[in-house]
Amino acid sequence: MLVHLSIHNYAIVDHLDLELDAGMSAISGETGAGKSIMLDALGLCLGDRADSGVVRPGSDKADILASFDLADIPEARTWLAERDLDNDGPCILRRVITAEGRSRGYINGSPCPQADLKALGELIIDIHSQHEHQSLLKTDTHRRLLDEYAGSQDLARQVQLAAQRWKQTRNELERISSQSDEQRARHQLLSYQLEELENLALGDNELEQLEQEHKALSNAEALLAACRQVLDLCSESDAGNVLSALTASLNRLGAFGGQGGTLNEASNLLASAQIQVEEAVGELNRFLDHFDADPERQQFLEERLDTIYTLARKHRIQPTELAALQQQLFDELEGLNADDQASERLAEELAAYERHYQEKAAELSILRSNAAERLAAAVEQEMQALGMPGGRFNIQLQAMSSEEPHASGLETVEFLVSANPGQPLRGLAKVASGGELSRISLAIQVITAQTSRVPTLVFDEVDVGIGGPTAEVVGQLLRRLGERGQVLCVTHLPQVAAQGHQHLFVHKRRGEDATSTAVSKLDESGRVEEIARMLGGVDLTEESLAHARKMVTSAQAA
Repeated sequence: MLVHLSIHNYAIVDHLDLELDAGMSAISGETGAGKSIMLDALGLCLGDRADSGVVRPGSDKADILASFDLADIPEARTWLAERDLDNDGPCILRRVITAEGRSRGYINGSPCPQADLKALGELIIDIHSQHEHQSLLKTDTHRRLLDEYAGSQDLARQVQLAAQRWKQTRNELERISSQSDEQRARHQLLSYQLEELENLALGDNELEQLEQEHKALSNAEALLAACRQVLDLCSESDAGNVLSALTASLNRLGAFGGQGGTLNEASNLLASAQIQVEEAVGELNRFLDHFDADPERQQFLEERLDTIYTLARKHRIQPTELAALQQQLFDELEGLNADDQASERLAEELAAYERHYQEKAAELSILRSNAAERLAAAVEQEMQALGMPGGRFNIQLQAMSSEEPHASGLETVEFLVSANPGQPLRGLAKVASGGELSRISLAIQVITAQTSRVPTLVFDEVDVGIGGPTAEVVGQLLRRLGERGQVLCVTHLPQVAAQGHQHLFVHKRRGEDATSTAVSKLDESGRVEEIARMLGGVDLTEESLAHARKMVTSAQAA
């Protein structure tokens, strides 16, 4: 429950420290004193949006701190532990808003985003405002309240998540399917192109070898003539050749053997040259012996090279880039095959998500149907007590017209009401009387609050438009809620205030230069005086005091 609220420089509040107790705390005060300001400030600690306008004029920042005892809220303790934000003492939520409009949030001293404050706040406190009956005109609110009453919030979230997953999967499947015609055409083209390259079967360095061999065959006659001419010059010409000349030269120098020096060096060089020429002649002879100027081979080479060059031109690349192109086409084709596999996988997932959705949504429908009867009966009973005898309340569950999984389940939920006997049941939005709508709203809020897992409930002037005996019933309802936890109720009705287990009085504190809001916890006599003031105005009389004292005594004795 909320145990402490500290507000600094917020709106007209200069400094406010408030200790709060279990049970029902009635909050009343002067008009314009700022009764709802405390709850607005509390809302900031719970993740409400803020702007620089909330900072007290002349201050650089507003600072709000709320302390909660989470002993009876295991969900909140688990939430904190999962984020490593838990501690041994009370849970402290803090919000700081600067005059420039910047906002910072803290949970147990650790900075946190606004969304975390809101998520934790939903687990520890529930605020009902005087404007909440406007949200009751929306069927989304009807569904939420019914799910809360049925205790099916977790199941409803599972249904919502299943529907979201189904929709995301369907969208992805549609995206892939919308590309299928184009992909099929691309797949066919890639398969054909890849088949051409695979049939070509171009080997490593094959192109270079083919070009060299073709060049050699193309110049075969000139090459053979050159080789024979060289052989003739080196060894075969009778008119004189290189080998015979070298032999003669060595013989002539040999006649002067023993000279030593440079002459021996010259003889050695000539002998070496003779050996090299003989080896060259041998190589040329071997080349000529094995050289095959086969026209069929040359034709094959030309056809093979033409195939390679033509395929390269077709793809507008160099012949040497064909191998890289083949790998590129293979990778792209594999990607398209993966899309086909993904399409099959997504279709299977889509069917699985729909089965899961239908299973959970059917469970949710059963819980809603059972809870709808109980909730309708309970609200209708409270309507009678709240001055609407003969009023009827019904919850209509209408099957969805769409066959697609819907985030809210298989049915719409709508509250129907008949405020007076003989009137047909109609949607809340068609209830003409604002007073009737306020009372119906209060009946729904009180009943649904009884099943809330949140122990702290705040009611901000939800009794607007209610008076007389009905107001006393409202007070009794709120007191009954306070006995199971903590209720904070901002009210202007003495019948409601008298039912509180304690009473907080909000008033203006006027200084020489400024006015600020202050809150006092009233003792027994102060409480009687405040209720007397609420009954009869500023001037207190013995009659109003006696009436107030009786109201407080009766509430405590009940």
